[in-house]
Amino acid sequence: MSAKDIVTAYDVAVPEKQTQDQPGLDKYMKPGVEFIRQEVWDNDGKPHLKDYVGSGKLQGKYAIITGGDSGIGRATAIMFAREGAKGITISHLPEEEEDAKHAANAMRKDGGGIEINVVSLNLQHEADCKKLVDSHMQKFGTLNILVNNASKQIICPNFVDIDLKNVRSTFESNIIQMFAVTKFALPHLKRGSAIINTTSVVAYAGAPNLVDYSTTKGAILTFTRSLAMHLAPQGIRVNAVAPGPVMTPLQPASRSAEEMEEFGVGVALHGRAAQPAELGPAFVFLASADSNVMTGACMHVNNGMHVGGS
Repeated sequence: MSAKDIVTAYDVAVPEKQTQDQPGLDKYMKPGVEFIRQEVWDNDGKPHLKDYVGSGKLQGKYAIITGGDSGIGRATAIMFAREGAKGITISHLPEEEEDAKHAANAMRKDGGGIEINVVSLNLQHEADCKKLVDSHMQKFGTLNILVNNASKQIICPNFVDIDLKNVRSTFESNIIQMFAVTKFALPHLKRGSAIINTTSVVAYAGAPNLVDYSTTKGAILTFTRSLAMHLAPQGIRVNAVAPGPVMTPLQPASRSAEEMEEFGVGVALHGRAAQPAELGPAFVFLASADSNVMTGACMHVNNGMHVGGS
């Protein structure tokens, strides 16, 4: 399949040649991304875009979303706001401040009086993980939902060339900080609370040029299952979402311009990478009472890149 064969309502479905410095920003994505409009199909099989509409699923809830400034985290934060969440804390790296401001403004616009707490820090530092939770509790006093979403990836085509400093950094960024943030958040979570971890399709399918990243995503999956068993007696649910290729700044920040051109084109379902707007509802479901008896599970939102087995 080529880009011209894709049938979609998204005018941002096919990325251009582009690259960014780590960690990457939504504002520089070309031709852009969608955070709230979702593709729906008419009875005659033609697609069009429709805004995500909330129905009060998270009315009065308080959430922390790491990496809530961009990509999947940003779409999730906006949808939480539309679902009636009362207060949301998003974390971001100092370099991502501009994206964080845009994300917070979008949440305020859609949230009907929602309070937003934006925290700039680096979750690779244990002290910052505690600072994030402390900042949320000082502002809101209540925590119902923790979304462990922040992560990074660095491509290495040849394993013998892998930089062990990058391996350590990837593990610190992707899984060790989840342990820390969850450890500090747990005393504030009560029965009925939800923890949602972002893993990846590569935890199942592997990725030859992302060995360290894939390994962390596999660790996140096991972390989810083990923590779910640990917290089940307390009535705290722990689940995960495993995205396939999604248009986020993570991609151009870790790929060459040539690798980014037509990124995601040819995947089984729809033949294109997903938009962040198409991932947010999975997080809403796992955060809400709709998934009240679901724990230790992983939702596959991957355009058919991996089927079977969870």
